[in-house]
Amino acid sequence: MQKLPLTMACGPYDRMEALAQGVIQPEGIDLRYLGIQSPPEIFARMIKTNSFDVAEMSLAHYCIMRIRGDFPFVAIPVFPSRVFRHGYIFVSKSSGIREPKDLEGKRVGVQEYRQTAGVWVRGILQHDYGVNLDTIHWVEGGVNEPRAPDHDMDLRPVRPLSLELIPADRTLNDMLEAGEIDAYFGARRPGALDKGKNVVRLFPDYRAREKDYYSRTRFHPIMHTLVIREDLYKQHPWVPESLFKACQESKAWALKQMQFSGAQRLMLPWLFDEIAEMFALMGGDPWPYGLEPNREILTAFVQYLVDQHFIESTRSIEELFAPIINWSE
Repeated sequence: MQKLPLTMACGPYDRMEALAQGVIQPEGIDLRYLGIQSPPEIFARMIKTNSFDVAEMSLAHYCIMRIRGDFPFVAIPVFPSRVFRHGYIFVSKSSGIREPKDLEGKRVGVQEYRQTAGVWVRGILQHDYGVNLDTIHWVEGGVNEPRAPDHDMDLRPVRPLSLELIPADRTLNDMLEAGEIDAYFGARRPGALDKGKNVVRLFPDYRAREKDYYSRTRFHPIMHTLVIREDLYKQHPWVPESLFKACQESKAWALKQMQFSGAQRLMLPWLFDEIAEMFALMGGDPWPYGLEPNREILTAFVQYLVDQHFIESTRSIEELFAPIINWSE
């Protein structure tokens, strides 16, 4: 029987390397893997031009649009990108911000208000530190390079929001260094952190805080999921399970390669110490896929979307993802 040809766009991640190289073959699928470095490019090409059959997708964009009811894609509970975010909150030294509550009433920059990284940071600030997000004036624009608004991608909350766009020739990095905004957070580090004189992290001890956060919540913040075109899913409902299984196998292959001690795979001098620390903190599957291992974190994330006025009410997680039997559980 001829295999179903599918094109999948995702980042050049170690957990997807076996799929990209063809070491792992999804059952019944002739997979063409496109490793694209820029996640926003993947998202935009999938949403605007339907360029792929399967693609990496912003978790926030997917959940918001799927719940709003106008998004022709269905998520597979595979999460190719996760990032702890305590280390991505930056403040101007001249702002007087010393602790999270000091952000209230301030001008805070964001690359895109709807960005998943921003949803996570705001959720952490609200739920862990009691910050009243509704008091903040948001300033949106490019971080280290100017960014023009993208009306197809820039989702706005369903309630009024204090938000201004910076001029198209300016950057949040320069404004933060100059003290024109008090803080910035998002998915990218501002260049002034290393090259400027007025930008520091809100949490200099961010790594210790992230470990404590994980120990208390078991949340390793999910940034992206995978989506399949809904018409393709309806025509071939077996595809999500086949891809899910292959992604699980690819992740296991990557973990095995990473632990090979005969020759160090990555240019990290203390790689094996980092691996040992990761397993000690997170257990045998530090990057879990599937609904059940991620039910609490996904439920919390959807609640953050309600708190931040992107959607009116929560939905069950089952409504957002293709049903998968995870045989590895």
